[in-house]
Amino acid sequence: MAETISFPVATPSGRRTVQVVHERLGSGDPLVLLHGIGHHLQAWDPVVGLLAAERDVISVDLPGFGRSPALPEGVSYDLQGVVSVLRALFEELGVDRPHVAGNSLGGLIALALGHEKLVQSVTALSPGGFWTEGERRYAFTVLQAMRRGALSLPPDAVTRLARTAPGRAALTSTIYARPGRRSPDAVVAETRALREAAGFEATLAAGQSVMFAHDVPDVPVTIAWGSRDRILLRRQGVRAKKVIPTARLVRLPGCGHCPMNDDPALVARVILDTSRRPGARVAQ
Repeated sequence: MAETISFPVATPSGRRTVQVVHERLGSGDPLVLLHGIGHHLQAWDPVVGLLAAERDVISVDLPGFGRSPALPEGVSYDLQGVVSVLRALFEELGVDRPHVAGNSLGGLIALALGHEKLVQSVTALSPGGFWTEGERRYAFTVLQAMRRGALSLPPDAVTRLARTAPGRAALTSTIYARPGRRSPDAVVAETRALREAAGFEATLAAGQSVMFAHDVPDVPVTIAWGSRDRILLRRQGVRAKKVIPTARLVRLPGCGHCPMNDDPALVARVILDTSRRPGARVAQ
């Protein structure tokens, strides 16, 4: 069941209160799941049950997305701002250096958390930040088109489209290689999440100059890329490996930009394997 947690974050103009919606399931070492831009925590639904068999899984609606309100004035949507928010969230939840897995924007944030030594292991699924300028412009153009589509389609039209396999493909084939596997209700909900994402424009603006150029030493890192990713092309994974030489680079055959839906078993295995690697603390 979703819960809202409120906690203070320091800003140059004083402390501000941030609210974050999250769901928690399972037991074991904590594992935090971070979605991509315009998405919501339900993006992880296909894998949560598999992960919860071994981990205390905490799925998060990032601030300004899903059911989490926008960040308060004075708190930035850039990497530094969001990492500060998540640092405070971990403290409020009572989790000390959890494992983290993220997709797209969430993957980029997960790597930043790893660089700051705030997590035990990092699994980044098609993370942002390893693009050329041309690839970034292409990805942002696609994301903006998806946002315009979500804003322009009447809710009843989305519901009708989601009832058919071709309609679900029209709505979600940009992010899923197998859109027919997504349920009608899930497609309606994530289209609504994209339409109502208060943090979308600010996050996209903050990402204009982002290039992840930091190594993530002493933390087990896996970078996994879907072979059918249509937003962030898989060659970006090779660049990521050069930036983070100790990372394990994994190909996800037949998966799109959000691989959790396309092959839940494979994605869950990759995440759990990363959290078991030498250097990751596992409860005894």
